[in-house]
Amino acid sequence: MREMSEAVAAAVDLVARADPELVEIVLLSLRVSVSAVIIAALIGIPAGAALAMFRFPGRQGLVIAVNALMGLPPVVVGLCVYLLVSRSGPLGNWGILFTAPAMIIAQTILIVPIVTALSRGVIEDLSTELSEQLRSLGVGTSRAMLTLIREARYRLVTAVLAGFGRAIAEVGAVLIVGGNIAHHTRVMTTAIALETSRGNLALALGLGLILIAVSLAINALVYLTSGIARRRAGA
Repeated sequence: MREMSEAVAAAVDLVARADPELVEIVLLSLRVSVSAVIIAALIGIPAGAALAMFRFPGRQGLVIAVNALMGLPPVVVGLCVYLLVSRSGPLGNWGILFTAPAMIIAQTILIVPIVTALSRGVIEDLSTELSEQLRSLGVGTSRAMLTLIREARYRLVTAVLAGFGRAIAEVGAVLIVGGNIAHHTRVMTTAIALETSRGNLALALGLGLILIAVSLAINALVYLTSGIARRRAGA
């Protein structure tokens, strides 16, 4: 019990004095996850809107596939990206294995289905609400899609934040393609696993506290943006 309390106290001290190693790990984690979320949003929001608005053969199967891919096993994604960017892989000449870009690719693959599926649901619901109004204005499907994305921007923030939550907490894929290299590819989740196995509970707990704080912040933002969206819908 005494050892645990000492570890917690040391962890709080590391966070309070902004330990350089801890800050470096946190900043890299945020850089990788934010980059992945931006890319996933640029892909997933238009893709989700297109699935909601356009009708084409095989659409239902594609919707089912996207929903299923929301539960992609991270280690499988990590393995696939590893095979792609390893020296013998088709993208081996990029030389990005065990680098931050490889981790960004892995996280992007993991969260694109999440953003796409949630965006499709948001746009589809809003399209049902505004379908008569859009038809009366003679708005085409493509233009209507852009209008709905703009009108649903607060709801879509929730989808993006859900993707960020998945990315920042990911460990399996980034460990495989990043290698958990100190000062290079070590992020919060992989560092927690490593430092716990080493018995360095202070750093592991310090990173854990920050990860929990980030998760709480994400949930608070989801709650706030959902409230804004509901108020706008009722206005």
